[in-house]
Amino acid sequence: MRSRSYDPDLTPPWKKSGPAPEVAAEVDLVVEEATTGFCGAVVRCEKTAEGLTVTLEDRFGRHRVFPMTPRGFLLDGRTVTLVRPQAVPAPRGPLLSASGSVAVQGAKARVARAGRIYVEGRHDAELVERVWGHDLRVEGVVVEYLEGVDDLPAIVAGFAPAPDARLGVLVDHLVPGSKESRIAASVSGEDVLVVGHPYIDVWEAVKPASVGIRAWPRVPRGEDWKTGVCRALGWDMSTGEAWQRILASVRTYKDLQPELLGSVEHLIDFVTAP
Repeated sequence: MRSRSYDPDLTPPWKKSGPAPEVAAEVDLVVEEATTGFCGAVVRCEKTAEGLTVTLEDRFGRHRVFPMTPRGFLLDGRTVTLVRPQAVPAPRGPLLSASGSVAVQGAKARVARAGRIYVEGRHDAELVERVWGHDLRVEGVVVEYLEGVDDLPAIVAGFAPAPDARLGVLVDHLVPGSKESRIAASVSGEDVLVVGHPYIDVWEAVKPASVGIRAWPRVPRGEDWKTGVCRALGWDMSTGEAWQRILASVRTYKDLQPELLGSVEHLIDFVTAP
């Protein structure tokens, strides 16, 4: 029987000898552990008695801890060696919040104002909290969400806006001639400000580059927009999981479209005006 010569090309990449590029294990970096195939985002790096370890979180929220061994991980199919991120030097000058405002160090949350900001859904509320949470706590502004813009007239009537209890509302897809624009016009007043953005859903207000995509896909009319986005992008996950992926990509106001930025800033100024 003829013996078959060894073909080095059949060796898995992660088993081949030689140096591999070093990649800092920054939080949210998505890698695959070479021996188990476990794929997840970096949660943290720790120094233990056994050496450096990295904790990964997969798309189902499961955590696993792995040693940071040479050639131990795959990044976009390429063998790499994870290394501990370098310490970030202490910032100089004033520390900024995620919204770009000067952070107030050590400030306690202010007692909530009578005024409120309403947004259209839970995802909107989570995005506003992620970027403007510090500002809102300093100013004592509470953000609540509607179950749908159709409920807005009843909510405004029940809230009873007044000069010392102003109501600001953020609406998705606020464009001329839309149902949303007609409802907004019916409730707007001296103590009620309704602003919005032109996007079908607040997902689109996150810059595509921040999410790691080239553009938000066009979804055929009649198809659920969020489901259609996941299908078009090849995301094999629920819309809830997709949103958590999108939200995790937002770190500061720079990850958002200017139409959303201006609207939220306008609302905060409106409800906090003396």
